[in-house]
Amino acid sequence: MQLNYIANASLPSSSGRVLPVIDPSDGQVFEEIQRSNAADIDSAVSAARQCMDAVWHKVSAAERSRLLMRLSRKVAEHADELALLEQRDCGKPVKQARADAAALARYFEFYAGSCDKLHGETIPYQDGYSVLTWREPHGVTGHIIPWNYPMQIFGRSVGGALAAGNVCVVKPSEDACLSLIRVAQLAAEAGFPAGALNIVTGYGHEVGDALARHPGIDHISFTGSPKVGTLIQQVAAERHCPVTLELGGKSPQIVFADADLDAVLPTVINAIVQNAGQTCSAGSRLLVEHAIYEPLLERLGDAFAQLRVGPAAMDLDLGPLIRQSQQQRVWDFLSDAQVEGIPMVAQGQIVDEAPDAGFYQAPTLLRDVPVMHRLAQEEVFGPVLAAMAFRDEDEAVSLANATRFGLVAGIWTRDGARQFRIAKRVKSGQVFINNYGAGGGVELPFGGVKSSGYGREKGFEALYGFTTLKTVAIRHG
Repeated sequence: MQLNYIANASLPSSSGRVLPVIDPSDGQVFEEIQRSNAADIDSAVSAARQCMDAVWHKVSAAERSRLLMRLSRKVAEHADELALLEQRDCGKPVKQARADAAALARYFEFYAGSCDKLHGETIPYQDGYSVLTWREPHGVTGHIIPWNYPMQIFGRSVGGALAAGNVCVVKPSEDACLSLIRVAQLAAEAGFPAGALNIVTGYGHEVGDALARHPGIDHISFTGSPKVGTLIQQVAAERHCPVTLELGGKSPQIVFADADLDAVLPTVINAIVQNAGQTCSAGSRLLVEHAIYEPLLERLGDAFAQLRVGPAAMDLDLGPLIRQSQQQRVWDFLSDAQVEGIPMVAQGQIVDEAPDAGFYQAPTLLRDVPVMHRLAQEEVFGPVLAAMAFRDEDEAVSLANATRFGLVAGIWTRDGARQFRIAKRVKSGQVFINNYGAGGGVELPFGGVKSSGYGREKGFEALYGFTTLKTVAIRHG
């Protein structure tokens, strides 16, 4: 049984209740976590506040850097262990779980190097005054982490918060939290003081709600659905608590006729099948110039048909979806497409070794998807790619911007002027030209516009969101 981790100690929930942990590969329970409540959140926030007031605010930026670097090394040393936890907890293929562990170590490494480089400014002002600014941590930050990339999102969120001088209370998803409990234990081994990093598990409507409402939380970082993000904003607004929100996307890949199709194909496929399509930045809409629409779909269809889905340990192209309800959600989208006559180009294969009780979905390529159909408007969060054609730049931009989301966009063209024209017109937090995702991009600020949220995580820019700016004006005559 896994316990909460508060003030560098493993503690049961005050509720006395537990939740099952299910392996998505076979649908079987293999562990239990705490079904925590508001009292547990209160204990974690109190521990964090005590740490901040008594210890952490005295820790220099250089020492924070050393602590984060030690944690990065700990994660690297335990990468196989963490990857195995993530593999079984989330259903990730082995290579994806290992990549996530490596990314977590890199996040802590990156933020370790940034701690003592978060500078203020001096401002020219009236004669007789000296004015300067400096950045201060919020204090106790709350982090609500989703189930699709627990380690990576923990690294980009908590890593930045700790680097900026905050202490953290983390509520992982009830569907995927085992790796994060272990990381908190590693942080204690690395020398983080008791209360600097606290993990409380449980349901979102119980523990997440309590964290968002707690008066002792000074900033909230949330990654998840727009619906829940709206609720968190409303709760936080009641006490004027700042929030950073990453709320998903319906990201377009825009392919012009002059694109290098040999580069396009593997990238477009990876962008929708990685993590079984359960990725906020998944390239889930494929917009193709009419002249190459048919030949590109033919090549993509051949590639999709070769994709294989199976248990995480088999390390195939895709593992299972996270849970049965997510599997049913994808089925519902595909059922709607079939009823409405949207053509299917190709599907991958679920291998015979996949247990019947696992939550599997074959990757699916659909074509001629109407722009206002829910497949082109809503986040499926599964390996479903919706393709549609365009005739010119204006139509490409219109299609790209035709959803409420604006997280990531990919542009494929060799025309340098067109690259910049489209990049400026597309409403998106990130734009990739002749690539997609830039290999993870720990250094690259990440976040959205419109219903994809606001604020930025990743990169140095994240540190500004995890701090407040103070202006000091000195009159010296």
